[in-house]
Amino acid sequence: MDLAQAGADEAQGRRKTDDTKIKGRHMLALRPAILGELDSLWALRTRAVAHACAAHYAQAVLDVWLASPAPASLSRLIAAGGVLVAEEDGRMLGYAAVDVTNGEVDAVFVEPGEHGRGIGARLLAACEDMARAAGCTRLFLSASLNAVPFYRRAGFIGLREALYPHRSGIGIPSVFMEKQL
Repeated sequence: MDLAQAGADEAQGRRKTDDTKIKGRHMLALRPAILGELDSLWALRTRAVAHACAAHYAQAVLDVWLASPAPASLSRLIAAGGVLVAEEDGRMLGYAAVDVTNGEVDAVFVEPGEHGRGIGARLLAACEDMARAAGCTRLFLSASLNAVPFYRRAGFIGLREALYPHRSGIGIPSVFMEKQL
């Protein structure tokens, strides 16, 4: 879109958002999640885990992990404004969740076909901004084994390997990580 067209759009009252076209491609937009999207968020999470974690976890662990329903904490985080959605052309490409009351990054998931575009990094950076604005000085998380390099690139430091106590009763091998803000 050229500047003249953007000015004309603004003059005619059309909203300017991150979904305006630039060089033939729509831009990624971040926005707060809404409770009505819970099922879509959880389906995206399930696809992401199935794809990204398959080479790092036993199938028996994945089967239980993938079959679990969304936790009540996700609804609470959505209601509190702690879940961000990345979308393009109205299509949900990823989401991230942070609890700004304690600094825990609960989730960063990206559609399998969209990996490598910086979507997760952008979501995580926005979560960091939200946490800082709420007064957090540190973020922490339990990273799945496949996600450790992603979080390291974002400045997180691995403190210890652990078994994440999944609510289904299984222990999921992970790395406890933190980042000072």
